[in-house]
Amino acid sequence: MEQFFRLRERGTSVGTELLAGLTTFMTMAYILFLNPNILSSTGMEKSAVFFATAVGAGIVSILMGLAANLPVALAPGMGLNAYFAVIAAAKGGMMSWQVALGAVFISGIIFILLTVTKIRQLLVAAVPDALKMAITVGIGLFITLIGLKTGQITSVQYVGGPSQQAISQGGTPVLQFFEWNILLTNFVHNKAALLTLIGLAITGVLMALRIRGALLIGILLTTLIGIPLGETDVSKLVQTPVLPDTAHLAVGQLDIPGAIHLGLLEVVAVFTFVELFDTFGTLVGTANKAGLLEGKEGEKTLGRAMLVDATGVSLGALLGTSTITAYIESASGIAEGGRTGLTAITTGVLFLLATFLLAPVAAIIPDSATAPALIVVGVLMMQAVRNIDFTDPVKAIPAFLTIALMPFTYSIANGIAAGIAFYVLLAAIRNAFGKEKERIHWLMWVLAVLVVLRYIFLNE
Repeated sequence: MEQFFRLRERGTSVGTELLAGLTTFMTMAYILFLNPNILSSTGMEKSAVFFATAVGAGIVSILMGLAANLPVALAPGMGLNAYFAVIAAAKGGMMSWQVALGAVFISGIIFILLTVTKIRQLLVAAVPDALKMAITVGIGLFITLIGLKTGQITSVQYVGGPSQQAISQGGTPVLQFFEWNILLTNFVHNKAALLTLIGLAITGVLMALRIRGALLIGILLTTLIGIPLGETDVSKLVQTPVLPDTAHLAVGQLDIPGAIHLGLLEVVAVFTFVELFDTFGTLVGTANKAGLLEGKEGEKTLGRAMLVDATGVSLGALLGTSTITAYIESASGIAEGGRTGLTAITTGVLFLLATFLLAPVAAIIPDSATAPALIVVGVLMMQAVRNIDFTDPVKAIPAFLTIALMPFTYSIANGIAAGIAFYVLLAAIRNAFGKEKERIHWLMWVLAVLVVLRYIFLNE
């Protein structure tokens, strides 16, 4: 073990690595309860999604530890699971969840090819940092909107029709927020909204006190409070089916031919594009914090890590969950001294154990208990906005459009498309007529052309 993980060389020990792995698990275990609640809105069996989430996170985290020797754990990513739920909504979605899983699988294959051919690194270098940060912030607001809707704090009504399909045909979503005085008097009849706000307050306090695992603890405490409110159905504890009996409802259910037949270019592109920047930033950020990216050895380590991450995308689809990606919460384990893959393996093993130990608990957690976590995840992703230079219009306007259009049009794709198109337009005009010059990578021109063609020929 010492020779394989190079514990002494990295200044750590088995005990430290085990503690770091436990810490990482505690900070990201909320996804075990959050992901099933999000994806079950597509018609997927909740217990089957729990199985796919736990097993997928466990296998890929262990693979990261063995192949890349990095203390980075992986699980279904926030943002892309929300996007998955929107396009494959049980009522009025653009496609079935089986086809959506097929699209995720295809994006994973593309991701592997981009990684092996080094095009992935080229794309990351091509897109300006301001747009990368804006994508993160926009997805955070998108997730927050879903959290508010899930917790029944807001309702969404579409001018163009009642479904996501109507949006793709030009419908405009209108957010209807309760007036505060109406909301307060409505709590007698809307216990879900009350429990959501209670959960948000609990989670906020835990985070303010900097308690590790605040999201996980907040979900569990809110679930307990939901019992006397009638929102938590404890009878489901004994009604929960045995996981092996329900796992087949998600495992291997992806519809690849269906995804190819529908020509889901935009959906596959969104899965690939968002994962591209999200995972790269997470891997580089966490590995740098651990001091593991120095020299040629560091480059090789990052390359192996990116390949594991890319493989996890398609593996997750095979198991029955949305895109699996590296988690920034791995930084908590690194802060506890984790420096090797033994940390990731420990986290992965805990996820596999949770497959059976926590399944009954997952069955009784109501949407109102996970909605606060969605809102808080939005808060965490919003932090990236401080890295955007809003004093420069060439960066500010594309970044703002990216951020605003994701929640306001209920589409991650619209935000990304607007950001790319306006950045290339404004930067090109500045280069032609202004004194300041903006470097535009040739790949940005390609992406901008694709965006324009998307609206001309796909009418989306």
